[in-house]
Amino acid sequence: MNAAALTTTTETTPALAMLANDVRAFAAASKSENTRRAYAADLRAFDAFARSIGAASLPASPSTVAAFLTAKAKAGAKASSVARAAAAISTAHATAGHTSPTTAPGVVAVLAGIRRTLGTAPTKKAPVMVEDLRALVGACGIDVVGLRDRALLVVGFAGAFRRSELVALDVADVAFDRDGVVVTLRRSKTDQEGAGRIVGLPYGSDPSTCPVRTLRAYLDAAGIVDGRVFRSVDRHGNVGAALSDRAVADTVKAKAAAAGLDAARFGGHSLRAGFVTTAAKAGKPLDVIMAQTGHTSTATVIGYIRRASVFTNNGAAGIGL
Repeated sequence: MNAAALTTTTETTPALAMLANDVRAFAAASKSENTRRAYAADLRAFDAFARSIGAASLPASPSTVAAFLTAKAKAGAKASSVARAAAAISTAHATAGHTSPTTAPGVVAVLAGIRRTLGTAPTKKAPVMVEDLRALVGACGIDVVGLRDRALLVVGFAGAFRRSELVALDVADVAFDRDGVVVTLRRSKTDQEGAGRIVGLPYGSDPSTCPVRTLRAYLDAAGIVDGRVFRSVDRHGNVGAALSDRAVADTVKAKAAAAGLDAARFGGHSLRAGFVTTAAKAGKPLDVIMAQTGHTSTATVIGYIRRASVFTNNGAAGIGL
């Protein structure tokens, strides 16, 4: 879904029409693939809502936007989802050259009221700690699928990779040397322009949770020498297309359930969160943790560190309770 597909009251000249596809392509490239998918879904929903009340969605009136956001919140959406929908509408208007209706006082007030009513604290999945990781990899089989899942979990944890980064890894981005594996990330959520960064994955003390040995075993067994690293594998062991980022969450949950853990507590982000939490508990400096994760905001990492140290020098401990 793009801005041009929304209900509109504007017309374009032939010259602009010829360039429209290129304009939309470059505008779309300014956002990550996940963001584009989410925005597209939000815009489809907004367009359908506008049509249902006989209003235009591009350009939209502030009252139409306020009504849509209110309906979305009343339908059970989280405050963050409502805010994302507002951002999608704003981006669509900016791309089409219209003033965003989301800046109107009435819409701003509605968003503030939704945040105040619903709250903005995110529902966080539990971090996968090292002991959890051992349980997860212990639930993996010894066939190609099992080797892939083990490598996916361990590499995802050790590299503190986002789901999108993990499934985008290419064999050309992975270099084995005497100290471990050097991974080149071509692009990430905080590096949309593709400057790239290097992440080192050292050897682990336990072969089952060693990112170097688990990755090598999987690549060799799957016969993968080029292209995407993590791919689908059918029941006959045939390697297929690259995995989606959703497959990371599915793998974490499936192995958690197989290991007897509460799968509902874990998700795709649990590997990355688990690395930060574990590294913080091990006393790793903030800059070292951020160098591995690629975080650009210290506030986000500090949040994990505070969670990891919640029982360290706890005020309620040792007071005779």
